[in-house]
Amino acid sequence: MKLPDYVGSLAYGLKMGVILPGMDIVEEVLTALAPCSRDGLLGDNDVICITESVVARAQNNYITVDDIAREIKEKMGLSRDSRLAVVFPIASRNRFSMILKGLARAVPRGEVVIQLSYPADEVGNRIIEPEFIERLGKETITLNDLGDYTFKHPVTGVDYINLYRQIVEEEGARPVIILSNNPLRALDYKPQGVIAADVHTRTATKKALSGHSENCITLDQVCTEGEAYSEWGLLGSNMSSGERLKLAPREGKTVVKTLQSRVREKFGHQVQVMIYGDGAYLDPTSGIYELADPRAAFAATEGLNCLREGFKYKYLADQCYHEEQKSAAEIEAILSERAGRKMDRDCVEREGTTPRRMEDVLASLADLVSGSADAGTPVVVIKNFLA
Repeated sequence: MKLPDYVGSLAYGLKMGVILPGMDIVEEVLTALAPCSRDGLLGDNDVICITESVVARAQNNYITVDDIAREIKEKMGLSRDSRLAVVFPIASRNRFSMILKGLARAVPRGEVVIQLSYPADEVGNRIIEPEFIERLGKETITLNDLGDYTFKHPVTGVDYINLYRQIVEEEGARPVIILSNNPLRALDYKPQGVIAADVHTRTATKKALSGHSENCITLDQVCTEGEAYSEWGLLGSNMSSGERLKLAPREGKTVVKTLQSRVREKFGHQVQVMIYGDGAYLDPTSGIYELADPRAAFAATEGLNCLREGFKYKYLADQCYHEEQKSAAEIEAILSERAGRKMDRDCVEREGTTPRRMEDVLASLADLVSGSADAGTPVVVIKNFLA
């Protein structure tokens, strides 16, 4: 459908029934798109966005805490009484608490050294008050330094230092928790294995650690093969029921390409498809960077491998009016002409319009439309966004 000229970009959520393990996610999405096509709400250059959650669930892409413990022991050559260091995990019940449970279970008579960054983790979850750090005046803070001090997350109300301590203790291991922004501090405890547990900065953290420890891995190196696996390993995983975790989708490229082909065959439209996760935006109220997934789009068709670019509409309108005394009709004509012109990225007309990866922008839009609380719309259709 071609939207009326007075409508710009449009994104709408598509309601679907419950997706369960074993279902064919491509066919389920096609079924949901059929009424859209029938009612003229689907057309060429539309973007079909599917949340990672339903793709992974349909794939039955679940692991257990025991699976994590078993693989960590084997991959890192740990014994029951080994000392394992975990550097820069994010503060999250959904994203990390179950992973930590598996890591601690790998060394049930040993020790888990957890090094947290301060005052917040890499995605902005506050762990400790900056004022308290200033009063201590120390680069490395231990539980002894904290004493009776506790800090609860301003949004969730969770004391993550105490939560992570309890998780390790419940598995029989001894917790050692330190706060430092120097990744090498965990090595002071001479661990037999080290895990760089951060998400976006994991490569730099591992590089720093690997210069001093031969047995260092990242979370995306765990759970990458087997019946349930993901190319992203444990990154992008979520807490599920019981002691299960849902991994990020596997073989996402195959899923999006298959759906793109099937939409063309069934409805005659050339669309783009992506599997999206967290939106890549910073919440201005809490200061939390919402992107706890390794990337905003786990997979996307080739048409989305580009930059979102444009010209500064309001700058040109002001320029034409104030400096050139153009009328509204003249300005509209100029803007229309400029929209189709190729311009250098550093030209003044583009000032303030930083190019961004198309898939990041669209994934963030889809995440906002579907909502992290899940509005029962795991598929989002975006229209009039691509040229």
